[in-house]
Amino acid sequence: MSLAGWPRRLRQLILFLLICLMVSCAGMIVGSFLNDRAINANMGEAIANVRSVELLRTTVDFVDDNGDFQSPPTGLLYPVGLEEGQRVRVEYDRLDPNVVRVAGRAWTLSIIPAGSIAVVGLLVAAPLWWLSVRATLRSRRTSEKVNGGSPELRNELEN
Repeated sequence: MSLAGWPRRLRQLILFLLICLMVSCAGMIVGSFLNDRAINANMGEAIANVRSVELLRTTVDFVDDNGDFQSPPTGLLYPVGLEEGQRVRVEYDRLDPNVVRVAGRAWTLSIIPAGSIAVVGLLVAAPLWWLSVRATLRSRRTSEKVNGGSPELRNELEN
């Protein structure tokens, strides 16, 4: 393949990455909904101690209804605004105490971050798409000048 086809390949790559991004954003929302549904179906409540607040995970410790100590390895759902050492009410799935959220928060909180990620992805992709379309048009114009115009024009001149 020649270098002349790079704008088309760039558009294919952009489209592929945008589809992956949109599927990921939808997965964030659907995953949050499914976790909340599991918690609501078999809810346990407890007071948890916020052990650490990191960029990607907030960890908590709590004692479940059976008296077992729980410290979910994946962290807490919807941890915005929490601080290390804070005590917070949590709701968890009794069948899987690793699925735990801050009490009163719901899957709808995932819509804004997922939507923001999608919008940023589109804002990054749009100029790249525009540049690839512009490069395609430029290469067509150059090709037409080098080859003596469009095929239709050449056919008319030859006849």
